[in-house]
Amino acid sequence: MDGMLSQEEINALLNGANMPSADPAPTAAAFEPSETLSDAEKDAIGEISNISMGTAATTLSALINQKVNITTPKVTYSTWENLMAEVQVPCVCIQIYYTSGLEGNNILILKEEDVKTITDLMMGGDGNGITGELTDLHLSAIGEAMNQMMGSASTSMSSMLNKKIDISPPTASLVKLTEVINATDIADFLTGDFVKVTFDLEIDNLIKSEIMQMYSFDFARNIYQQFMNMTSEQEAPAPKPASAPEQKQAPVQPEPVRETKRQEEQGMFAQQPYAYPNGMYAPQTPSAPYQAAPVQNVNIAPVQFQPFTEMNNPLLRTENIDLLLDVPLEVTAELGRTSKSIKEVLDFAPGTIIELNRLAGEPVDVLVNGKYVAKGEVVVIEETFGIKVTEVIK
Repeated sequence: MDGMLSQEEINALLNGANMPSADPAPTAAAFEPSETLSDAEKDAIGEISNISMGTAATTLSALINQKVNITTPKVTYSTWENLMAEVQVPCVCIQIYYTSGLEGNNILILKEEDVKTITDLMMGGDGNGITGELTDLHLSAIGEAMNQMMGSASTSMSSMLNKKIDISPPTASLVKLTEVINATDIADFLTGDFVKVTFDLEIDNLIKSEIMQMYSFDFARNIYQQFMNMTSEQEAPAPKPASAPEQKQAPVQPEPVRETKRQEEQGMFAQQPYAYPNGMYAPQTPSAPYQAAPVQNVNIAPVQFQPFTEMNNPLLRTENIDLLLDVPLEVTAELGRTSKSIKEVLDFAPGTIIELNRLAGEPVDVLVNGKYVAKGEVVVIEETFGIKVTEVIK
């Protein structure tokens, strides 16, 4: 009958067994990847990822003004189904395309709470007590953070691979609990087995989480091959130039010692020691003491300079200013200034009032090519504003 328990279910309840839930939580199933990397390839990928993400962590630390620590990576394999069962949904997938130096793309996965904390810190917050769902503003902010992080990481890879590597601006996608996203919606290589590099991410006392980076097998092997090519070029010894047949040279006979005119006039040495073939003399012996040079009469007079006048310097003549009269200059009237945080700027909307650092009725500053030159007051000339100069700054 409908609604009645079977005998097996009654026995299970009596024995204290738990009934199976209608929607069991997904678990990552053990699997054997269709292809794998060699130990050398895994070590190279881990080392390159370690250096690259270390540089990216330094960039993120500067963006959020917090200490960021990323641990040594772990290189494994996964599939899209296992990945979705492993990560906490909702999460954010960030895709990076390489436009120069490397061909392919990779995926970064961050947890939703980590994205909220990072973006709040970027906007001047403290990263605590963040509520609400992720918005386009969060995705845009984390995309910009990843753009700068992966830009610095690509610079590190450029140094390691000895070639220029560029990336396109990253794109961020939100994977929600209520949506079923196929692997092809993110990247084509996620439909099969792929390489997964996992890092432990710590940001002070705010975040203790993981950040995952996915590569296709072809992309990982391409990085490894270029890394090995660069290493072999550095380790290859430089070819030795062809040497001519050795010829025996006759021994160089020491030249007889000749005293220079200065030594003859000043009598610096009483005895001249043996002279080497290169012209250097042996140190003076105690038997030949040093004698001071005689004092000579020298006429000393102050130097005479030509008077520095405008007529002597054609660049200072007043008539040459005519050459500059037609040069255009940018004149700016500055009503006032203020400073705002990124969070306050992002809150701007039509109707927002911005308070400046100048009282009503105060004169405005007149700048010429950015240099403060005068003060003035605002006037109206027919239907346009103007500035009446009241004081010229000397």
